[in-house]
Amino acid sequence: MKISRHWVIFLSALVMSACKQADTSILDQGVIYCSEGSPETFNPQLVTSATTLDAVSRQLFNRLLEFDPVDNSLQPSLAEYWMVSQDGLTYTFKIRSGVQFQTTRNFIPSRELNADDVIFSFNRWYDVDHPYHQVNGGIYPYFDSMQLAENIKAITRVSSRVVRFTLYKKDHDFIQHFASHYTPIHSAEYAEQLLTAETPELLDSQPVGTGPFKLTEYHKDAFIRFKQHSSYWEGTDYIQNLVFDITSQSSLRLAKLITKECDLIAYPASSEMQVLSNAKNISVQAKTANNVGFWAFNTLKAPFDNPKVRYALAAAIDKETILRAVYYGTAIKANSILPPNSWAYNPNAELPQYDPALARKLLKEAGIPDGFKMNIWAMPIERPYNPNAHKMAELISSNLAEVGIEANIVSYEWNTFRRLLSEQRHDSVLIGWAADTPSPDNFLSPIFSCASAIVGSNRSAWCNTDFDEILYTAAQTEDKNERKALYIQAQKILQNEMPVVPIAHSTHYLAKLDNVHNVHFYPNTSIGFSKVEKNK
Repeated sequence: MKISRHWVIFLSALVMSACKQADTSILDQGVIYCSEGSPETFNPQLVTSATTLDAVSRQLFNRLLEFDPVDNSLQPSLAEYWMVSQDGLTYTFKIRSGVQFQTTRNFIPSRELNADDVIFSFNRWYDVDHPYHQVNGGIYPYFDSMQLAENIKAITRVSSRVVRFTLYKKDHDFIQHFASHYTPIHSAEYAEQLLTAETPELLDSQPVGTGPFKLTEYHKDAFIRFKQHSSYWEGTDYIQNLVFDITSQSSLRLAKLITKECDLIAYPASSEMQVLSNAKNISVQAKTANNVGFWAFNTLKAPFDNPKVRYALAAAIDKETILRAVYYGTAIKANSILPPNSWAYNPNAELPQYDPALARKLLKEAGIPDGFKMNIWAMPIERPYNPNAHKMAELISSNLAEVGIEANIVSYEWNTFRRLLSEQRHDSVLIGWAADTPSPDNFLSPIFSCASAIVGSNRSAWCNTDFDEILYTAAQTEDKNERKALYIQAQKILQNEMPVVPIAHSTHYLAKLDNVHNVHFYPNTSIGFSKVEKNK
């Protein structure tokens, strides 16, 4: 019998998998989740990486509010309730009583959650004079890209359980940030203890939150161990232990699931769906993800600073082939940075079609000679918005060769990759974005605003003040139809300027053993295990 190359890889992965036996106590009393990469930090405030958010956000922390996973409505969490003033400038939150922080080997809390913890958690990124603001770099990419600090007039402690936020100008999306993964509530008491010990940097590597699990052990590129927070305010009737088994290769994650060394796996590859559908005692969950995969050009470098060149490169690539070869039918072609499920999506938007002749013509007009060399950076990990960046880069490289461009494919270890990207070392990069809130601005500001170009989440480093002004106006506009018109106007600027080429909006998959139940699997990034149950 002839064995296909796919199955050779798969069987090799099974052999490799057998060399690392799972901890039987974890398998009995908890779950093992095979994740795709290592977190950059254990504080969501410092990153925009979904790999980090998956590992940290819903395991260690809570937020004041949460999004309902079905309809995206705002729900109470650490805030029992909230009020917004009639003029839209004041937001008041009543803090839930009885919420305990985690006890770790480094910290024993002496009190429950109160307003001081909320104020500390927001002041760290909001107040440039705060003693923690510059700790571990002083960059808060999500908040900086949204320019949130510029619109906050004051954060006030009304009482031990009431906190008030006052804005300079109305912002219709402001309330959504309180449910964002980037707004976890930290312990002010723990932060003060670390500051006294002159080790404030440990706040982000040895975290303390109110979430369902506490961090017990971490080995980069190997595993993260969590243990149940025994005083968790939402209850402790669920799993005792949680392990993130960091397994970067998709085929090896699949092998570990089949051999039951993992209970769940992150982001199964589209090409693995047939194997999963035929596997016993394994089920696959799917959700329409609020994401986009794209090809971004570094507009700080010539000739990528020329919109005509960017348009030519967009016309040179065959998206239909990419969709078939990379996504295997699990994504739709993007004609906008916003996915079709966004309320500001423009169905009439048009991007360049695959047209090598037009690409050659535009490149010639822009003075780009045959044999021009450029690089394409490809993510080393799999994400739903791009399950195989290296393969996509190979396809794009082949397309570019047809129009006289020689493309070199570049990749690094994930954390190094992101660091060098933020230093603008690339010519172009295949990456993407998974929105954290339902707002259209959650795509447009972090990817394209001038502020995001400074902090690094804007991978094209593109800055257009007219575009920024449109987003600013939209945030203050009452009528939703008028807001939509403004966001469509912003999308038209992107079509004309082409700082990135939107490629696909994908479906988000999770594969798990059938005896694992109640995994919180969210369309707006992140995974949660707080109410997971496991049958023996």
